Amino acid sequence: MKNFTLSNQVEIPEIGFGTWLLEGDKVTEPLKIALEKGYTHIDTAAIYNNEKEIGHVLKTANIDREKLFITSKCWNSERGYEKALAAFDQTLADLQLDYIDLYLIHWPANETQFPENWEELNAETWRAFEEIYKSGRAKSIGVSNFNINHLESLSKSVTISPMVNQIEFHPGHSQPELVTYCKQNNLLIEAWSPLGSGRILENELIISLARKYNVSVGQICINYCLAKEILPLPRSSSEKNIEANLQSTDFELSNEDIKAIDEMPADGFSGLNPSTVEF
Repeated sequence: MKNFTLSNQVEIPEIGFGTWLLEGDKVTEPLKIALEKGYTHIDTAAIYNNEKEIGHVLKTANIDREKLFITSKCWNSERGYEKALAAFDQTLADLQLDYIDLYLIHWPANETQFPENWEELNAETWRAFEEIYKSGRAKSIGVSNFNINHLESLSKSVTISPMVNQIEFHPGHSQPELVTYCKQNNLLIEAWSPLGSGRILENELIISLARKYNVSVGQICINYCLAKEILPLPRSSSEKNIEANLQSTDFELSNEDIKAIDEMPADGFSGLNPSTVEF
C-alpha cells in the first residue's frame, strides 16, 4: 500500500480501517480480518467505545508495532488543557500502547454551543496536544470536523500546526472550499464516511461508474477520495467488503469521471454541521 506524507514527514498508509459503530466486541472480528487482509492503518476514538478491544487485538496480533498506524481522538467532553491530557493517557492505556501515530480533536468547540469562549476552548485543547506531541507519545497531531473558521482561529495560537483534518467527505458532499483551504495549509484531509454511511450506494451516477469500471460502488467512492489526494477511512464488518475496500486502488478513474462526481448534486450528507452541532 502507498502512503501519504504528513507535513512533519510522518508516513501514513493511504487507506485506513474505520471502526466507528463497531462498539465493544463488535470490532474484534472485523479488525482481525482487516489485519489479516493487510490493513495497517486503524482509526478509532474514545467515543467509539472500542479502544480496549482494539488494544487487545493488537496485543495478540503479533504485528511489529512500527508497521502499524493507529489514530484516536479526544472527545468533546474532554476539551481543555488538563482534561485533554488525561483523556490521552486513558486512550493510551486502553489501547495498551506506548504511543499512537495520530491524535485528533474529534470536534471543534463551536460558535453555536460556546458563543463566548469557543476559540479559547480549542486553543487550550490544542496546547495539550502540542505537549503530547513534544513528548513523543503521539507522532502526529491534528483535528477533525474543523471548518475554515475553526482552523483560522486555531492558527492564531499554535506553535505546532495541525497535520490532519478528518472530515465528512464523499461523492455528493466533497466540501471543495474546505479541501482547498486544507491543502493550501499543508493539512492532509482524511475522509470519514467515504461511502456516505451507505447513503449513496443507490446513487445513479455512482452505480453507472461501478458498472463501467466493473467494481463495487464502495470502490468507486474510495478511489474518488484517493484521486482527490484524500485519505479514506471505510468501515465494514463484512470480510468481502473489508478486502474489496483495500483493493480500491486497482483501477483509475478518468479525469472526466472525477469531474462528474465533483459536480454531482448534494447527496448522502449526514446533516452534521461542525458549526452548529451541540454535543
